[in-house]
Amino acid sequence: MTRVTNLPPRGTDGPEDPADPPGAGSQGDPSGPGDTIAPRGHGLRRDIDLLEALASDEAQNGGGLGVVRLAQLVGREKTQVSRALKALAASGIVERDPDTLEYRLGWRLFSLVARTSQNRLVRMAEPVMHALSVDVEETSHLCVLSDREVLTLLSVSGHSFRVHGWEGRGVPAWQTSAGRVLLADATPDELYVRFGTTSTPPIPELWALIQEASRKGYARVSEEFEAGLVGVSAPVRDFRGRVVAAINISAPKSRLGDRLDQAGHITAKAAARVSALLGWEPRHTAFPRARLT
Repeated sequence: MTRVTNLPPRGTDGPEDPADPPGAGSQGDPSGPGDTIAPRGHGLRRDIDLLEALASDEAQNGGGLGVVRLAQLVGREKTQVSRALKALAASGIVERDPDTLEYRLGWRLFSLVARTSQNRLVRMAEPVMHALSVDVEETSHLCVLSDREVLTLLSVSGHSFRVHGWEGRGVPAWQTSAGRVLLADATPDELYVRFGTTSTPPIPELWALIQEASRKGYARVSEEFEAGLVGVSAPVRDFRGRVVAAINISAPKSRLGDRLDQAGHITAKAAARVSALLGWEPRHTAFPRARLT
């Protein structure tokens, strides 16, 4: 993706989207000031401009961009940009940070381009995963959380080729070891909101499994997702310490069942290497955890 260059100094973004006035954004509305100077054509081109801005070094280094700054970069009205971002977020192409309210590229977009290895997470993870797959002699997977599912972004064999069978596929988060490490930052209330009160397993049981994985540094499952299949997963953290992905090893129980814990420790070390490449520095301060009541 082409990067936005020669960006003006970053402005101060407000914490909330500007309000959309009634009737704004209809096809008869005048274009923003940038469109008056240099018409951009179809709406797809305008969306691409936003995606290019979110792929810029400024956005990547800052963890995202707010509506005000994005409007400056693409030369459009704030209400138009806000409306476009909401539509892109609804489709998973971009996502909004719940704390900063800034936008960044979404995992659905990453899953579409994962095979080109252009995004930073995939670029950093692939060589580490290749070494891991050689070490354990099994295929490794890079996974992210998408609503209630675990989505595979990348699969790497221990040989000199990539495996595409799982890329882009989603599986229920609560049934997988990857889901349990990807949910490590969730509170019990967030689990209830995400999965409801009728989840399988029940939320208290899922919470206990997540906490066990956090203590061990990896999660393991044995035939919980599929008969005869076992697996381990470990968390990948970004520079803020948040879990942004999981590295998973899955294989038939006949091959991996007797060395699950060994594979778990090796996978945890590999995930820590990717986390370090993403800027995470482990801290030994113990933060209080929410309790299930």
